Amino acid sequence: MAKKTWQELSGPQKAAVLTAVSVELALTATALVDLARRPSDQVRGRKGLWALGIFVQPVGPVLYLAWGRHAPARAVEG
Repeated sequence: MAKKTWQELSGPQKAAVLTAVSVELALTATALVDLARRPSDQVRGRKGLWALGIFVQPVGPVLYLAWGRHAPARAVEG
């Protein structure tokens, strides 16, 4: 199947592409900001490797957000 140019895409196809790009950018930005702000002891593995891995689209940001972080310890009230 031949690749279509942007001008050859229908309106709904263009909307789908723009939506997918927006979701990928939002996930990547969210993961990078979280990684930068999160202490190293709350990250599974090395932060530098996660920073590179986040750019492996589309799985990198999803893997980091789902598996790459430890939940912060909760304060015990008593």
